[in-house]
Amino acid sequence: MNRVLYPGTFDPITMGHTDLIERASRLFDEVIIAIAASPHKNPLLPLEQRVALAKEVTAHLPNVKVLGFSTLLAHFVAEQKANVLLRGLRAVSDFEYEFQLANMNRQLAPDVESLFLTPSEKFSYISSTLVREIARLDGDVSKFVHPSVVKALADRYAGN
Repeated sequence: MNRVLYPGTFDPITMGHTDLIERASRLFDEVIIAIAASPHKNPLLPLEQRVALAKEVTAHLPNVKVLGFSTLLAHFVAEQKANVLLRGLRAVSDFEYEFQLANMNRQLAPDVESLFLTPSEKFSYISSTLVREIARLDGDVSKFVHPSVVKALADRYAGN
């Protein structure tokens, strides 16, 4: 069984992420969305909410599961018995960091391959950082994220 693990903070999950997840679900037997706690990144949304949103956004994909984690990625990959790590590349500027990360993961988990996918062109400019900033300034993010994420961001910035 080919099991791919797609790690990230998903703060919040965007249409770009969803595009990659949907495409991966056609390529692999199982897709695990691995949502990192990442306290050092000071995420806007708590881990439990990011997990719940990702589950809602991907509910239509029967071979996708969503898990939160706070351990070393190489340990989590082994625990989940995944044999592939999926990473997204939006732009050439992402490549250098992702290449370094892939090489480090290869050293830590030599039996796990890294696979890079690019999002569809219509989503290639979307980033969680930009979505958060637009939402913080009361802009419309409905073209970039699922409706449940729009609501979560609006609630968060309204102080709810």
